[in-house]
Amino acid sequence: MKLGFHTDAFNTSYQSFDACLQWAQKNDVHYIECGLIDGVSWLHGLGYQPHVAMYEDPVLLRRKMDDYGVQFSQVDAAFPLSGKEGPIRGVPYVLRALQWAKLAGCSCVDTTDGMHKPEGLDDEAAMDLMKFCYEQIIEVAEAYEITINIEPHGYFTTQPEMMERMLAFCDSPALRLNMDTGNTFIAGQDPVAFLERFLDKVSHVHLKDVSESLAASVLGEQTGIAVSQCALGDGVNADNIRRCLEVLRDDGYDGVLSMECEGQGGPMIEKSLAWMRATLADVGIAVE
Repeated sequence: MKLGFHTDAFNTSYQSFDACLQWAQKNDVHYIECGLIDGVSWLHGLGYQPHVAMYEDPVLLRRKMDDYGVQFSQVDAAFPLSGKEGPIRGVPYVLRALQWAKLAGCSCVDTTDGMHKPEGLDDEAAMDLMKFCYEQIIEVAEAYEITINIEPHGYFTTQPEMMERMLAFCDSPALRLNMDTGNTFIAGQDPVAFLERFLDKVSHVHLKDVSESLAASVLGEQTGIAVSQCALGDGVNADNIRRCLEVLRDDGYDGVLSMECEGQGGPMIEKSLAWMRATLADVGIAVE
């Protein structure tokens, strides 16, 4: 398998994407995932945001990343597609992300639904709306030979029955699952059972632990975690993560395991990395 991380780890330390590349090189991590900014942000422009704006040239950025020995595992274009703004805001954003990702040498784009039940729409109307969105997106994704992943992160996607329907929106190998251990857990699901149900659809994995205090206060009441304030291995989800790794191992998964946690400018994600490397070795998973 391949080990990577999401640059969300450097959100609250207000570091740049370049700082994330430096951290990856220093810690011998070769896969990186970041959010895409569609437009200009003063915070990003001043170097205080660890994500990438699509006005940045993707080919030149890929060359810079090559110098660091790092490549994209996925870019995050997860504007909620479940609400009324899905077709007018989300779809154009994802389509631009596809074009950018192709030139950046990135093979996966992450998508999701909204955190809450969409206002003014019943469940079936929202599902029909998302199907319309994904049909447009997948047509382009197939042309660009890029995988569109659906991440469990919202009202619909953390419900296994709804996720099953969403993954069948299009009869295409380009529509896959980005498994997330933390979001499924905080939504009240069993991450291992969720993974096993959709194992044949998994193309990218987020590994996220959950602190005991967060689980005690909101378990089953939230559908996702913005940025986990817990190092991998330190929370109540650690055993589930280990079991998910064993399930992926037994199925022959060879994709990216992307660590997600608030990195505190380095220390917490370094702790997560140490736990991951020890756990992967303990369960017999080789890392490329």
